[in-house]
Amino acid sequence: MKAKKHLLSVALSGMFLALAYVLPFFTGQIPEIGSMLCPMHIPVLICGFVCGWQYAALVGAIAPILRSVIAGMPPMYPIALEMMFELAAYGLFSGLLYKIFPKKNAYIYPALIISMLAGRCVWGVARLIMSGVSGTEFTFAMFMAGAFTNALPAIIIHILLIPPVVMALNKSGLTK
Repeated sequence: MKAKKHLLSVALSGMFLALAYVLPFFTGQIPEIGSMLCPMHIPVLICGFVCGWQYAALVGAIAPILRSVIAGMPPMYPIALEMMFELAAYGLFSGLLYKIFPKKNAYIYPALIISMLAGRCVWGVARLIMSGVSGTEFTFAMFMAGAFTNALPAIIIHILLIPPVVMALNKSGLTK
């Protein structure tokens, strides 16, 4: 039974990785829209709820690097590297918190919100390190703008979209 669950999680993780690769093409013509909607985040967060933290953290770490290598976007340095840490944190926290919290629909929201906050903090640390390496400025105001103000449309979309998707997957029995 464990081998069957592992195999299903591997297959679903591959699907979520493919979605993380493909979804940004819908916003790729206008990079500002893509950075506002954060389409790559959606499959990684859902993967945490469906497959667990180990698979989702791996999908989150691989997705931006894979997309940068194959499609050239996001640029490897510093964006894809920063996103690698951010998305890995999203997958890690969404999977861990969903596992820890009671299995009631209402707890999907706090798991998601805490995961998004943690991922944005990890992005801020990664950005700070990359800025130090490249000798560029990264202030607290820049962190707040990048993590929250500019990403507000994505935050709203994620809160409105992801919990109902996870609830539907729960109802279907896929996440059991």
